[in-house]
Amino acid sequence: MSPSQQDRREATRGALLTAGRRLFAERGFAGVPADEIVSAAGVTRGALHHHFGDKRGLFRVVFEQLEGEIVTDLGRLVGEGSDDLVRRALAAFLDICERPDVRRIALTDAPGVLGWQTWREIEAEHGLGLLIAMLADSPTVSRATPAPVLAQLVLGSITEAALLIAHADDRAAARKQAEASLLALYGDLLP
Repeated sequence: MSPSQQDRREATRGALLTAGRRLFAERGFAGVPADEIVSAAGVTRGALHHHFGDKRGLFRVVFEQLEGEIVTDLGRLVGEGSDDLVRRALAAFLDICERPDVRRIALTDAPGVLGWQTWREIEAEHGLGLLIAMLADSPTVSRATPAPVLAQLVLGSITEAALLIAHADDRAAARKQAEASLLALYGDLLP
């Protein structure tokens, strides 16, 4: 493949990802027909099928990219200081989950579109490594407690908190309650 062909291929893929992410965030997976995505991207329906198989395949890649961004953002926010790490990490994660694109794509649509198991696997693939590293470096985590197992349990509870907040009628009140509860659970886990 020549460089210009490769550039066109990457541009087409990028246009589909950009259009898909914007439309999925605005109206949700079910509210966006595939034809609208390809039209917004300025490509053909065949390009969607070539690069992603179908609309669901595009959604999965959009979700995986979003999860990668969440971990990058969280790692940067948590890495900005060492004081009160648990409180800062929880607050940063819940702040990220309040973003409309995260709430719609990752917390509302992804479990149903991709299925619960696939959704959890993708979340674990991205967020679990950061949690394992945080827990493995913590002097308060016992050597008898395997960091990967503990990290999976922590990930499950903070993801559940994010879901609870995303679907609450009063998200501000739900956030306050969820954050306080998570801090009660994990406040002594990390320095």
